Parts: sequence; structure tokens; C-alpha cells
Amino acid sequence: MTERMPVFDREFWEERYGSQPSIWSGRPNPQLVAEATDLSPGRALDAGCGEGSDVLWLAAAGWRVTGVDFSATALARGAEQAKSLGLDERISWVQADLTQWAPEGRFDLVSAQFMHHPEAERTALFERLAAAVAPGGTLLIVGHHPSDLETGAPRPKVPGMFYPAEEIAEILDDGWDRVVTDARPRTATLPDGSEVTIHDAVLVARRRA
Repeated sequence: MTERMPVFDREFWEERYGSQPSIWSGRPNPQLVAEATDLSPGRALDAGCGEGSDVLWLAAAGWRVTGVDFSATALARGAEQAKSLGLDERISWVQADLTQWAPEGRFDLVSAQFMHHPEAERTALFERLAAAVAPGGTLLIVGHHPSDLETGAPRPKVPGMFYPAEEIAEILDDGWDRVVTDARPRTATLPDGSEVTIHDAVLVARRRA
């Protein structure tokens, strides 16, 4: 049975983050690590940064990072961790609605991990993020692949929330000299303890210098 599109607004995220001391693992997203490890550090934007695990990893690797998220609670947790690690001078935290917010300036890396909105909002958001990539910079967008709906992984039964990377690549103009689209498998543990193979929809694009 198909469900209605969930409303992931500011109130939803504040309530979710406020419900427990942390909701994510604290580890950086694996596709970010895979794609950014060999990049030369510069300015990075993490759109939808949550509690900041990717922001902290990038800052520790020498990047100057702007982390943007709906939730003041999540951003405060990230800022506290950054201070404890001595990384706070490399990081700017911005509370904003990414469906409305537009980045200022250009970034050498723009990353958006698992941002799932209705198609029209999603397209407009990813277009703004792509426009924020500096010449020679990298755009990395990662989401849950639609095939995950068939695995038993805890996903809303809303096919329109999910997308293959090829769909996102359609927003790009001819100003990119490297575009990779992929459905990358990884193992996930279900609530009952069993393991399944899920797939990340991964777009990696390099803007022409």
C-alpha cells in the first residue's frame, strides 16, 4: 500500500532530534569518505548536515565547511562536538530551510546526503546546490535508491521520495566534464537484526574548470 508523502519540516526534525541524545551513528557517510578522501581540501558545503558527522570529518581533513540544517538542536550538537575537537574555527553552522535557502558564493565540494523531498522541491534544491559548485569543484548527491523499497528496509512506502542517480543527473547542464551515476550496494541491518543489501543512489559530478 502506497503511503502519503511525509512532511519533513522544521517541527518534525526538532521533535526527532529532541527525542534522544543523538539519532545518527556519529560516523561520516561512506560515500562522502569514498569520494572526498582524495580531493584537495578547500571550501565545502554540507546541505542537510544533521548532527554534523560529515562536517566534522571534512574539517578534520583540512576543509573549511559550512553545515546547513533545519534543526537548531542538531546544529548545536555538531557545534559542541566541533569545539571539543578543536575544529570550530574551520566550520560555519547555518540554520535554514534548504527548500528556500540559496548558498552564497561557490564551494569546491557540495555534498547532500539522503535528502528526500517531493520531486519539484528536490529538483529545485539540487539545481541550487549544483549552481554553488566552483569551477573544478565536485557535486556529490547521495540518496536511497528506489529498489530499497523491495528489501524490507525501513523506508516510507512512497516511491516518489526516492530516485536513481540518473534522474538527478538530468538537472546538470553541459558545464560538467565528469558525471558518474551509480547504485552502490551496502549491507544494512534491519530492526529484527537480519541483514539485507540496500543501494545508495550516488551522483558525482565535476564542474569544468
